[in-house]
Amino acid sequence: MDTGPGQGPDELADATARTRYARHLLLPEVGMAGQRRLAAARVLVLGAGGLGSPALLYLAAAGVGTLGIADDDVVELTNLQRQIVHGTGDVGRSKVESAAEAVARVNPGVRVETHPERVTAATADRLVAAYDVVVDGTDNFPTRYAVNDACVRAGVPLVWASVLRFDAQVAVWWAGHGPCLRCVFPHEPAAGDVPSCAEAGVLGALCGTVGSVQAAEALKLVLGIGEPLVGRLLIHDALRARWDTVAVQADPSCAACGLGAGVGAGVDAGVGAGVDGGRAHGAGGLGVREGGIPDGGGEPVATVSVRALAAELRRPHPPVLVDVRPGPERSIVSIPGAVTIDLADFRSGEAFSRPELGGPGTPLVLYCKTGARSEEATRLVVAAGWRYAANLTGGVLAWVREVDPSLATY
Repeated sequence: MDTGPGQGPDELADATARTRYARHLLLPEVGMAGQRRLAAARVLVLGAGGLGSPALLYLAAAGVGTLGIADDDVVELTNLQRQIVHGTGDVGRSKVESAAEAVARVNPGVRVETHPERVTAATADRLVAAYDVVVDGTDNFPTRYAVNDACVRAGVPLVWASVLRFDAQVAVWWAGHGPCLRCVFPHEPAAGDVPSCAEAGVLGALCGTVGSVQAAEALKLVLGIGEPLVGRLLIHDALRARWDTVAVQADPSCAACGLGAGVGAGVDAGVGAGVDGGRAHGAGGLGVREGGIPDGGGEPVATVSVRALAAELRRPHPPVLVDVRPGPERSIVSIPGAVTIDLADFRSGEAFSRPELGGPGTPLVLYCKTGARSEEATRLVVAAGWRYAANLTGGVLAWVREVDPSLATY
């Protein structure tokens, strides 16, 4: 679906348009010629979420002629803390539709091309090749790497960023001019290695800060001005109000852009609203969990459904229910009667001296937000000798959805 009439290079012949963009026209680096370049530009924003929201609004306000928006998600209540293109009345709507309307309110002259679809290794080439610059506001690592590879093949610069809690990273990956994502982070983190914003949280205003930086980088690329973040990784610590820049280089042996590169088809993974949309996002920095933690492999652990657990908790001798999430998550919602032992304590072994766990014969049910972290804890419990331990399928979110919808969610 396309909206808006779009802008042509002669748009500035109109006095109203010159008035709209007057503050740009005063800048020698932009001027009339630069504003016409913006009007002729095509920029794709992947993810209409925490990062995509401010990027879209500023790109629209700047007069980028065509904005593409790709996202297959719908607006959820938990998005509204940071995803400023959406409002309360948009909950349940397609994010691309809501975002397109927000762009039209800011600048009705911008043409919006909506792509309400999953961005995968199979679809990324088609999407990327139609645009001049790509802004990455995606929420999971497989998609980020697939988009990077597509940008390498198309020769399109990728304005990338990640946010988690109070920290952020920003870079422009542009093979041939500097490194691509795989040059600097060659290995995609395994599922669960990096917590998502849905698990660890994110300061809403930080998304605005970083999404605005992405918009500025995209505008510089279109205009051909300044020094874009090519070959540099910008790191921001919002708690300490610090900005640092780290030089990064292209890797001649990079699997994507190096000699003899042959990137595979990638992994089928979808975009879900930039920074967090209720699914596991992995939108944080590309760090790796320390400490040699088990990767979740091995034999399957025992599981129990939330409805079966609800029945068990009504029996005279129910299992011990263990919440392995950290305190901030528990403060939002928890299952009544659960004891609280952080996953970190299971990893260190400290949990096994806690009297709440009883002995190896005590039946345990462990849960987290969706079941991924509690699966790891369940494996550790079994390895420590407990004979009856099960992971709660779907975690506390499934409990709210299927057992007690009156509880909060996140």
